[in-house]
Amino acid sequence: MVVRPGITLLKHNFLVTTKKIAVVGAGHVGATCSQLLAQKELAQEVILLDIVEGIPQGKGLDQWESAPIEGFDSRVIGANAYEAAENSEVFIVTAGIARKPGMSRDDLLKTNAGVIGSVSREIKRVAPNAIVIVVTNPLDVMAQVALEETEFPRERVIGMAGVLDTARYRSFIALELDVSIEDIQALVLGGHGDTMVPLASYTSVSGIPLSQLLSQDRIDALIERTRKGGGEIVSHLKTGSAYYAPAAAAVQMAEAIVKNKRRILPCAAWLQGEYGMRDLYLGVPCMLGENGIERVIEVELDGEERAALESSAEHVRSTVAALKSLD
Repeated sequence: MVVRPGITLLKHNFLVTTKKIAVVGAGHVGATCSQLLAQKELAQEVILLDIVEGIPQGKGLDQWESAPIEGFDSRVIGANAYEAAENSEVFIVTAGIARKPGMSRDDLLKTNAGVIGSVSREIKRVAPNAIVIVVTNPLDVMAQVALEETEFPRERVIGMAGVLDTARYRSFIALELDVSIEDIQALVLGGHGDTMVPLASYTSVSGIPLSQLLSQDRIDALIERTRKGGGEIVSHLKTGSAYYAPAAAAVQMAEAIVKNKRRILPCAAWLQGEYGMRDLYLGVPCMLGENGIERVIEVELDGEERAALESSAEHVRSTVAALKSLD
């Protein structure tokens, strides 16, 4: 087993803690990430970074002051300079502008590409061995920007999308059936947007196929609500977008990595032939462990599911092309 500097081993295949995890962006998503990371004690130090002076320092101090109440010893440190995050094992990147009502994720393209490019170069400078989890939208394209700017291997630049999308799908199913969320297994593939592909054929409740519990029209309605899940929250908030569930999803991925849990989670991965696709980020099942993506898992898809996945991939490609045209 290869163990990067800063990781402490307790026993085979279980990583107790890592020295540092950094969160870039101290807005709602980033601040929620840092609080969850600290509460779960996933690192000795959680570094909250932001370009606005005082914001990460204030939020970091506030979170640390909750430690005696919540009972965690992870130190939360706010900073503006990336030197504070030197040699961090994992970076969760949330920096960028959020959606407003009427905006699509793609509307954020040029502004957030500039932000992610700058952030990625700083990560490469201070933590060349880090694993990067990208949360900023449009997710799949921003992950590609991070990959290109860091020049890290694909295993170490991962997009957070499928974990969130699958969580939304599961939450809607639980509401529909009035059952425990714990019993629902599901899988959402594809790009992080309206073309995502919730797979009804891989959805079950305590092992019972969803198709035995709901009619097709209700399943279709749940799938459509999942695709529009982020926009539904934006329409309610008016001045922002979701942050509790996105933060929880990113932290779940970080936990799988620093504890080497080898969990199989849907993530945006840089495909190199898997699913017949190459040179793009797309949501697929991945095994996450100490090296980031340990393996991309290919599942069998029927003709309709494969067509939907290819359509989602084409949307990602068109968004990448739109960004390149702005250069």
